[in-house]
Amino acid sequence: MVARQEISAWRPPVAGVVEVFHAHFTEHAYPMHVHDAWTLLIVDDGAVRYDLDRHEHGTPGDTVSLLPPQVPHNGSPATPDGFRKRVLYLDMTQLDESFIGPAVDGPDLVDPVLRRRVGQLHAALAHRGDELEAESRLALIGERLRGHLRPRIATPAPGGPGRGVARDLRDLLDERLLDGVTLDEAARLVHAHPSHLVRAFSGAFGIAPHQYVMSRRVDHARRLLLAGLRPGEVAAAAGFYDQSHLTRHFKRVVGIAPGRYARTGAATGAAKGPATGAAEGPVS
Repeated sequence: MVARQEISAWRPPVAGVVEVFHAHFTEHAYPMHVHDAWTLLIVDDGAVRYDLDRHEHGTPGDTVSLLPPQVPHNGSPATPDGFRKRVLYLDMTQLDESFIGPAVDGPDLVDPVLRRRVGQLHAALAHRGDELEAESRLALIGERLRGHLRPRIATPAPGGPGRGVARDLRDLLDERLLDGVTLDEAARLVHAHPSHLVRAFSGAFGIAPHQYVMSRRVDHARRLLLAGLRPGEVAAAAGFYDQSHLTRHFKRVVGIAPGRYARTGAATGAAKGPATGAAEGPVS
């Protein structure tokens, strides 16, 4: 089978939604990476298998998958013909940090009503002028997601040696995301040996510090590209050494070059027809 990929991405003028991403992949496998936003995923054709917090998950049938921010995950086709997916990236105004633990424990929600509402929201976001409908549908989706997650909020966060040091390093990496920080400097600031710092971070979050930084920078680059900046400008603004550096990491994580990604946003951001399988109808 010939490898195939179709991608469209845009940033809608709806508060709470930082990006809409539609893709059809036959072979692309996402490496371990993180996002700074919630990932709300539905699969229209095929299936995806992914690892989250060292546990394997999948997206069969009417599943809605909710992947929390800052938690590493990957993804690859689970069916011979690949998969077709629709993703909404939601900011923390929709779900705050208290829901991250419950989402890690149960990211795949079998809820036909929720899945229908997510499809309806995708259809509304495809048309400029339908922002009020999109906001209404998003409010109902947020309410239903919180209903699924709230019973498990009391679940304690995973502990373990080095968890405090790992969190301190993550805070430092976030603070210095664009300027960068050397491992030696980080070790001095966090008061830990460099090798212990790497082991603690990788053990706590399931991703190496450098992978974390690069995936966060790619996430930032996506937003800048959809805002209209050229790849050369984005490379500097997102903390990459140069455009080739951006392209290499961007393509590794997203599966498409930055320039092409930006063109999909320009082509689909102004007006886009309803995505396949998106249900129409009143807000419900």
